[in-house]
Amino acid sequence: MNGSLVLTDDTAAVSKVPWFNASAVASDVRGNGDGRLDLCVVHSMPPCTGAGVFTLNDVEAAPVVLSRRWLTTGEKFHGFVCNSGNANACTGEQGLLDAETMSWEASRKADAPAGSFLVCSTGRIGEPMPMDRIVPGIHECVGTLSHLPAAAQHASQAILTSDTRPKGCLAQWETQGRTLTLGGFAKGAGMIEPNMATMLAFLLTDVKMGQGLLQEVLADAVRKSFNRISIDGDMSTNDTVLLLANGTSEEVVSEKTPQALEAFQEAVGHACLDLAEKIVSDGERITKVVRVQVEGAPDDAAAEKVGRCIGNSLLVKTSWYGSDPNWGRLVHAAGYARVGVRMESVDLYYEDVPALLQGVPQVQNRDGWKEVVSAGRFTIRICLNQGTGACTILSTDLTEGYVDFNKSE
Repeated sequence: MNGSLVLTDDTAAVSKVPWFNASAVASDVRGNGDGRLDLCVVHSMPPCTGAGVFTLNDVEAAPVVLSRRWLTTGEKFHGFVCNSGNANACTGEQGLLDAETMSWEASRKADAPAGSFLVCSTGRIGEPMPMDRIVPGIHECVGTLSHLPAAAQHASQAILTSDTRPKGCLAQWETQGRTLTLGGFAKGAGMIEPNMATMLAFLLTDVKMGQGLLQEVLADAVRKSFNRISIDGDMSTNDTVLLLANGTSEEVVSEKTPQALEAFQEAVGHACLDLAEKIVSDGERITKVVRVQVEGAPDDAAAEKVGRCIGNSLLVKTSWYGSDPNWGRLVHAAGYARVGVRMESVDLYYEDVPALLQGVPQVQNRDGWKEVVSAGRFTIRICLNQGTGACTILSTDLTEGYVDFNKSE
């Protein structure tokens, strides 16, 4: 992190980004009358350049189809509308019409060009959208847009499903004597698997940047953050990360300003990493967060395969839950990544405590292994000693609580 970048935990980060306003309401998307915030609108009066990264699932929710399509047009956007409680997934042609209606209504009420609001949804799959409640909710949101911190906090709460807490961050840095800002908030707690998670993340900035470069910056940051987390190995139909830049700082960032571009890439990268870690830390009924560092692989792609196999292994995850330093499960998971792991070359560490050196078990350290995996957070480092490839995956344990929570909806 460069010396000028300051990253802080802030669920009201939207309110710190110039000319972005937010609002959230309880529109009873779930139909249970519990008064829960479940719909938000974020709006920029100046038009924004937009970028997005979406799920790789072959089954895409209607908002993903719509937002992906619109972002490829190069048009400018004025914000987004998002609901929780209903994913608008597997809802056919009507689902697409409903997603379009959400955008049109937000645009109309905000006096913005038609289709200038992107759309996101999260929640239960296969249920029709309760548009008779969502449309009035959008109207109320647009009518109460505010730059106050409380409005931004409410927006970060309205997107939550099984999360236990909102997740947000604020990045600020200096470029040519000018303070630039990037604010973000996210949701995610279950169906979390690299590429991406069951997650939504929204990043907003006052930087001025072209759409193509903005997309490149976001895609690279997502690849190194949200695409390297795993809770349960399930990939959602709705995963979306959006980045909107309204350019109100008048600070133009491009390939012609390499230092400013590097600073912006760093800000986006660190914000994505921060939100990704908060998602993993809030995994459904987890008790442990584990950082799996793979080093010395033939190349980065091989390191990522090994990390994913370890991070997604049910046997590995259940051993972590039991505070069992079962390095055999780690090695067998690394082996079925099929990247040519040679057991006689493997070094494995629980934090700094050796478990294997050149494939030889360091059994005298058994108590040290146990102490490490009994903690709520720890790092496992596996060095294959076969090259310079490296990758880090954030994962969790798998608990009875997760099974109990997810056995029915």
